[in-house]
Amino acid sequence: MKILVNGLLCVALASAAAPAALAQTKVKVKTKTTGAAPAKPAATPATAPVATTPRETPPTGGTPRDFALPAKEEFTLSNGLKAKLVPYGQVPKVTMMVAIQAGNVHEEAGQVGVADLLGKLLSEGTATLSAQQLADKVARMGGDLSVSVGMDQTQIYASCLSEFAPELSAVLADVVLHPTLPESEFARVKADFKRQMALARAQPGTQARQKFTAALYGTHPYGRPIPSDAEIDALTLAQVKNFYQTQFGAQRTAVFVAGKFDNAAVREAITKAWVSMPKGPAPHIEIAKSQTRPDITTLDRPNAPQSTIIIGLPTVDPSHPDFIRTRVMNSLLGGSFGSRITRNIREDKGYTYSPYSYLETHYRTGNWSQNADVTTQETGNSLKEIVYEIERLQKTPPTAEELKGIQNYESGMFVLRNSTPGGIIGQLNTLELHGLPDSYLTEQVKNINAVTPEQVSETARKYVRPEAMTIVVVGDKKIIDPQIKKFQASRKKAL
Repeated sequence: MKILVNGLLCVALASAAAPAALAQTKVKVKTKTTGAAPAKPAATPATAPVATTPRETPPTGGTPRDFALPAKEEFTLSNGLKAKLVPYGQVPKVTMMVAIQAGNVHEEAGQVGVADLLGKLLSEGTATLSAQQLADKVARMGGDLSVSVGMDQTQIYASCLSEFAPELSAVLADVVLHPTLPESEFARVKADFKRQMALARAQPGTQARQKFTAALYGTHPYGRPIPSDAEIDALTLAQVKNFYQTQFGAQRTAVFVAGKFDNAAVREAITKAWVSMPKGPAPHIEIAKSQTRPDITTLDRPNAPQSTIIIGLPTVDPSHPDFIRTRVMNSLLGGSFGSRITRNIREDKGYTYSPYSYLETHYRTGNWSQNADVTTQETGNSLKEIVYEIERLQKTPPTAEELKGIQNYESGMFVLRNSTPGGIIGQLNTLELHGLPDSYLTEQVKNINAVTPEQVSETARKYVRPEAMTIVVVGDKKIIDPQIKKFQASRKKAL
């Protein structure tokens, strides 16, 4: 459920990381005045004009450089498990990740959440280590271990000091291959999961996202709602164990290691620890047949001071040739702090504090959406301005200067994300999941900066079409419904 619950927060934080120069705004300070004009201070040396040194012009930014993927060692075990080792940096630490293609997308219709429960139980101990002993052992290596379940994968992250890298490789294998999945902890784990889902369901952003993805993906797992309390109560430990037996396997598993370590020792440790893993099922993710749903759905939130808006439609995934262009277009339109929609409805109009658009990607599918929590009384106007900015970009290409600022931002953020062992592992996992070549990374900066203003407008016309968008609004219906009707009427006239 990681993407369902945390997607909006993660992207909001990422978009807020735009260059500080773009984030600066003018602040007007109003001073309280009375009927009489304030007395003019007497001319004294303390109030005399002070000579200032002229500001220096900031140096011109350098030419963006392509990302150089560190040399890596790749090998595949006899059972089909893949491993990728990337020596990186001088800090004596190592980051590891085990990515297993078994997530919420692999759950049966009546067992939503079973992958999450399995993920939580994986850290509850192995055949030889209790949960406390496992945590203590990793801590003594100077690291930590966590399990994360997403729509397409279950990921086990761990880190340690370099000298313990071979030992940590064996510990990760022990967690995945010999979990106890203790019945004594199942009720507690399930109750904790139920509380998390109840909190998520109460959030207007999650409510809106659920309706939005359901409209786009229908009955496909990408469109399924967060499980209810009753559905979670119905899940059994037997179902969790069955999911483990039927979905986990070497053919769906990849082990990534990055940092400073002894290559030969880590390779030997991985081979010895993981070669006994059963082959299991072949990699498979049912490709979603997304659909455009030009419709507006409202969910009532009485007396809410804000309305939560999501407006968007299906678009391309990272394997598509147009994906990089779509990323640049999104960043300019609404996906960065200096984007057009942000300037319009945040800086100029003051309708919202942190609007953002982003591309949500899955295996062979994706969607674009603009998201915003806006003042209730400005719900209709916010929709109007969002559509206005989309259509303005469709009609008129950005200036070369505006586009270059966005390209520098996208290039810089890409390189920044790859500046840590964890970032490199994340990128390599993306390549593995989507079946992409290394050139997707090594040529990305070049491809970002090759996008032209005309291609940005063309991409907006092709993939961000207001007349095909699904709109979901969570707010006080008695106030927002009349505004939405007015917005719909204006759109019908325009079309």
